[in-house]
Amino acid sequence: MPPVGEPAPSGDTTNVPVLPPARRRRNWLKWATRGVAALIVLFIVAVGWLALTAPLSKSLRPPAPPSITLLAEDGTPIARRGAVIGQPVDAAKLPKHVRDAFVAIEDRRFYGHWGVDPRGILRAFVHNVTSSGGSQGGSTITQQLAKNAFLNSKRTFGRKAQEVMIAFWLEAWLSKDEILSRYLSNVYFGDNVYGLRAAAQHYFSTTPEDLTVSQATLLAGLVQAPSRLAPTGNLKGARDRQRLVIGAMVEGGFLEKSEAADVRPAVLRVSKTKELPNGTYFADWVLPQARDRAGGVATEQTVRTTLDSRLQQVAERVVKSSGLRQSQIALVAMHPDGRVVAMVGGKSYADSPFNRATQARRQPGSTFKLFVYLAALRSGMTPDSMIDDTPVTIGDWKPENSDGRYAGRITLRQAFAKSSNVAAARLTHQLGVARVTKAARDLGISTPIGNDASIALGTSTVSLLELTAAYAAISNGSYPVRPSGLDNEESADDWLARRLGGAAQFRGNELEDMRSLLATVVESGTGRGAALPIPTFGKTGTTQDSRDALFIGYAGDLVVGVWLGNDDNTANPGLAGGGLPARIWRDFMVRAMNLTLPPPPPVEEEQIDNSIDLEGVLNGVGVRLDEDGVQIDADRLRDMLQGGDEEDATGGRDSTPPRDRPRRPGPDGDSRRGAPDDSEQH
Repeated sequence: MPPVGEPAPSGDTTNVPVLPPARRRRNWLKWATRGVAALIVLFIVAVGWLALTAPLSKSLRPPAPPSITLLAEDGTPIARRGAVIGQPVDAAKLPKHVRDAFVAIEDRRFYGHWGVDPRGILRAFVHNVTSSGGSQGGSTITQQLAKNAFLNSKRTFGRKAQEVMIAFWLEAWLSKDEILSRYLSNVYFGDNVYGLRAAAQHYFSTTPEDLTVSQATLLAGLVQAPSRLAPTGNLKGARDRQRLVIGAMVEGGFLEKSEAADVRPAVLRVSKTKELPNGTYFADWVLPQARDRAGGVATEQTVRTTLDSRLQQVAERVVKSSGLRQSQIALVAMHPDGRVVAMVGGKSYADSPFNRATQARRQPGSTFKLFVYLAALRSGMTPDSMIDDTPVTIGDWKPENSDGRYAGRITLRQAFAKSSNVAAARLTHQLGVARVTKAARDLGISTPIGNDASIALGTSTVSLLELTAAYAAISNGSYPVRPSGLDNEESADDWLARRLGGAAQFRGNELEDMRSLLATVVESGTGRGAALPIPTFGKTGTTQDSRDALFIGYAGDLVVGVWLGNDDNTANPGLAGGGLPARIWRDFMVRAMNLTLPPPPPVEEEQIDNSIDLEGVLNGVGVRLDEDGVQIDADRLRDMLQGGDEEDATGGRDSTPPRDRPRRPGPDGDSRRGAPDDSEQH
């Protein structure tokens, strides 16, 4: 090689100087040093980024689906949706065999590595390449915690690199016991159960601190495939895996062979504690609102609802005692501001979770007349305005009163109390369908409404919840009332309503007049069966062929709607809103408000004069007193001495007790007591 700076030999076309080996080595070391420095800087930046975006507290949050526990108004849990998540455990306080079981099967060198175990990765790689059996994973407990707490389950190089980086970070900030504690607190054990504490309670009705070797080894074996190995559905598979855990403990020096031989297959003791219901009509209805309130949750949240536990129990008891057979029932109770305190959507949630209070759309019958008469009051009419209760024809439609009776010229109050169909149809025709529809819309009815006068009789469908809220507007004194299952709900609808002016007030005497009409229904109209010892307001409703029967009303601070009918919309002969629905409504209100119904008025019995004078006594034995003296009826006296007088066609009685009377031939000649005597004996 020529000296540096001299021309290259003939034939060599390059003009680049050739560096000596020592200088090349120095350049390589310089670039290597720069690379290491860059990696260190990147690592520091990554750790800083993790510190800002992945706080340590997140490693305590189980990777469970959103879990919400619904609370009643008084804080009592009423329902749970989502996973069962146990409270955190402290690995340092667990028995040694519990910690060893998980370490032996999941990460045998857990206490010796810095978050990543190269030997474990190599062992898993060799096994997966050379073995035809199941694949092995090389992830450590720290890596599993990093994946569960911070990452998704995608198997990509980028995600694996993130997992390794987070594992190093966790090892730098947490002790081994802290890492193991967080891992055991959020790992999945099947049956929708997360965390060792929840699993110990669920499968063995015990605590992690009291787990036996047998129980601990079974739980440790579930972590590999919790859904498939959950012992409640695959006890054999769980016990087979348990034997592998025991073998791993022996191989790793965590358990002596003699101790392992004494470990028996785990015996389940599934928790007998009363579970919160996973489905009730109210919980199903309020859950979407609760999820919106909670937002994106990755751990258990509690949301307080408006449900009153006592009133809910009252509603369920009333429904149960109603004696319904084929017919279904729905009941909803709310405060005048729309806070729902009780809801029953059917006779049995277990038999049918379909909520007839919120999901069913049925004809409201005459309860829809609330909007007809409100429109009439808005037009300037009063309860004392006159209306014809006579047959009427509107186009091709001839409405009729349900009882076929017509009262002629009557007041609006009388027409509303007797629920006159022809009067309501006349009002709707005179006022216009648009005015009645607007009254319904103002009070919160959102479902489609027809465009003819027949809407006066409730031919358009609506939910019981929405209809009850419309009546709540009369009780509340402003409209519309929006039913809510959450306290202080801040929804988009409420925000929009406030921007549009919020609740509206009734004008003039409209409110008091409407309340007067509703009170008359209960005092002297079709709703007398719902009367209470306090001011009561309401309206009955019955659809064609008694397919639906309703009573909706309010008293005190409760607004309650009751619906009865068949799911297949068949007829219920004899069912009417003023009958069983009104009685169920009254029964609920009496119990809910702790009322005492007055005793029924006493029945005046007919007074019978049982006094008898001397003449009557003598006549009874055949002796008569007259102006000629004492006269004796010989024939009657002889019959009495022979005991032969029986009840005659004129209704006369003899004095012989029924059981002592002689037998007389029956119609067929046999000897038995006559029918009058038999009836007296019964």
